[in-house]
This record gives sequence, structure tokens and C-alpha cells, in this order.
Amino acid sequence: MSESPSNRPKRLLLGVTGGVAAYKSAELTRLFVKAGYDVQVVMSEAATRFVAPATFQALSGRPVFTDLWDNRIDNHMAHIDLPRGADAILVAPASADFLFKLAHGAANDLLSTLCSARDCPVLVAPAMNRQMWENPPNLRNVALLRQDGVHILGPDEGDQACGETGLGRMLEPEQLFALVDAFFQPKVLKGLKVLLTAGPTFERIDAVRGITNSSSGKMGFALAQAAFEAGAEVTLVAGPTSLPTPVGAKRVDVVSTQDMLTAVNGVVSKTDIFISVAAVADYYVLNPSEQKIKKDAHILTLELAPNPDILANVAGLAAPPFCVGFAAESENLLEYGEQKRRRKKLPLLVANQVQSAIGADDNEVILLDDHGQHKLERAGKLDIARAIVNHTAKLYREYHTKS
Repeated sequence: MSESPSNRPKRLLLGVTGGVAAYKSAELTRLFVKAGYDVQVVMSEAATRFVAPATFQALSGRPVFTDLWDNRIDNHMAHIDLPRGADAILVAPASADFLFKLAHGAANDLLSTLCSARDCPVLVAPAMNRQMWENPPNLRNVALLRQDGVHILGPDEGDQACGETGLGRMLEPEQLFALVDAFFQPKVLKGLKVLLTAGPTFERIDAVRGITNSSSGKMGFALAQAAFEAGAEVTLVAGPTSLPTPVGAKRVDVVSTQDMLTAVNGVVSKTDIFISVAAVADYYVLNPSEQKIKKDAHILTLELAPNPDILANVAGLAAPPFCVGFAAESENLLEYGEQKRRRKKLPLLVANQVQSAIGADDNEVILLDDHGQHKLERAGKLDIARAIVNHTAKLYREYHTKS
């Protein structure tokens, strides 16, 4: 049975040019294949000096092409057949020489020729020495490519194989994968500014101890990634967590609930959508000790006071953004979740059981809004996040149509 365009795997043509960063493209190939992409690798002759084609063949499960005159294509038109049906072409690494070819329409090897004959988007991940990247002709070529609609991914700044440090190194495989995956997602939040809170907060007892909540931050970070994928400008206010910053998000690190509220208040006036995912500590210690409290046999009594309710503060503004709340409950999920939604006057609340969500890589949730209940079956947190973002975008449009 043939697959419809809507459910078939994304077809990616991965071009690899000459550069030491070519070794990263092997891991990149693995990431795409693991995610269900159909990957066809095409290498320049120079790239084969760094990584053997057999490596990419083993990782992609497809023969690798390097020669414009390859006779494995019946019509001897590899440059026409290979890009046909591709959803995108990604060249990683893209050398300075290849950027020149692409910018000026050169077609003197298989990879440059098929890029000239394409009818799909092209993304390039530059990789070169910092002087080569900063060379004026190279920068002019990059500017031309941007004008032509080619998507430039990177480069990054850091240590280079030549022993120098600076701008020019290829983005890491995980970053490139996230950016390309984001490229294919519907831009349902394009032009909007999204503010999220994620992770726990920490309230100090003394110099080393504190009160916190059990929260890994994974759901909030997944939502930040999904919002960026959907075209939003994303600000992520994160409590103490070791999770890497989602690609495309501006991250603000905080510690306490009051710190988080201050950070939110600093940007909320320029926010279209506020998503409150953080599991904040509901109380803080009134008189924390500056020094470590010595352990002894006596009972330690702490005097606690309630922390501000960040979501209620934002939702109660004179002109609030579109607010999305989260309710993690251990019992009576729907009852308590709907009560919270109505009490805080939220257009959307995401409810989930505490027992099945905290620290896990997957989740199942129920979306509560004025239309009723919408259950999202258990799936990976990024898939759940994408579904929440799509639902949020739909409600946001309805909300602004009514207003």
C-alpha cells in the first residue's frame, strides 16, 4: 500500500562535504534514522577523505552516492533522480568551497548539481576555520544564500580542529537534528511571543538546605522546544535543573519562586502566550539561616509563609496574555483541574496525574477548556508538547477572533 504524503516518513537528502566535521554527520545520520526519517547521503569527493561512504551506508541503510556519472541510476541522471521527492536537502558540513558553489549556481560535481536541480528547500550547516568564516568573500556568499532563501544553520563558536577558538565550527548533531526537525513542524505560532516557566523552585532553609518540589522540568522544556518549532519567539524561565536549553529558546535561570515571579514580570507585558509549567514551591522559609544549621537531637521548627501564585498574578493582569496552566494532581484529577481552571480564569489547563508524569520521558494528559475535555494518550513528552501547542494555537485564534 502506498503512503500518503501526510503520513510517509520525511525524506531528507544529506549532503556531506570535505571537512573534519564530517565525522559529526555520521551521528547526525543516526539521529535522523532513529527518528524515522528516510535519509539518502550524497558525499563530495573531498568528504570521502575524512569518512568512508561505507559508514553512511551502514547508518542510513541506503547506498551512498558520490559520482555525477554513477551508473547505478538507470538513466545516468543521479542529479535529477536523487532530489526528486525529497522534502529537504541538508548539507552538513558545508565547506567554504561548497557555499561558493551554491551561491553562484556552480554545478561541477554531484552534490552541487543536484542542489541546482532541486525543487525543495536547502539547509546548510557551515563548518570551517574562523578566518575562513570571517573572510569577506565567504560572508558575501552566505549573504547571497540567505537572499536566495537558503537556510543557514550556525555556525557555532568554540574550539576548532586547527587549535584556534572562534566562530566557524559546525553545530553539534543534536542541535542540527532539532533545528531540521523544527523546520518541518507547522508554524502555528509564527510571529507570537511565548513565555514559559519550567522545573522546580528552591527555597533556602540555610546555606546548604532548602525546600523544593519533585520536578525534572522535562515537560516545560519540551513545550519550549515545541513552541519554537511552531514559529514562536520563546523565553524560558527555568528553576534549578540540569536539562540542556532547548534549541531556539532564550533561557533565564532562577532559583526561588520570587525570583521566577520577578523574571516573569520583566517580560510578561510583551508576551502573547504564557504557559505556566513550573512546579513551584508553595511556601518559603521566613527566617532562613545564613550559616549551615548544625545537626543535633532537637526537633527543628521552620516557620513557612505562602509564596506568590505566579499564574494567578499573570492571569489577573489588566491585559493578560493567553494563559495556559498545569495541574498535577494525585487524586480527583478532572474535578480539581477544572476547579483550578475556573478559579484562575484560564482558557486552557493541562491536567495530569502526579504519579505518572514526574521525571518520566512520556506522559498522558487531559486538556480542559470551555469546550470540554480533550485526552492526549500516553506518548513522548515532545509529542505531547506539540499537541498542546497545536491546541493552544487553535484556542488563541478563537480567543482573538471573539475579542
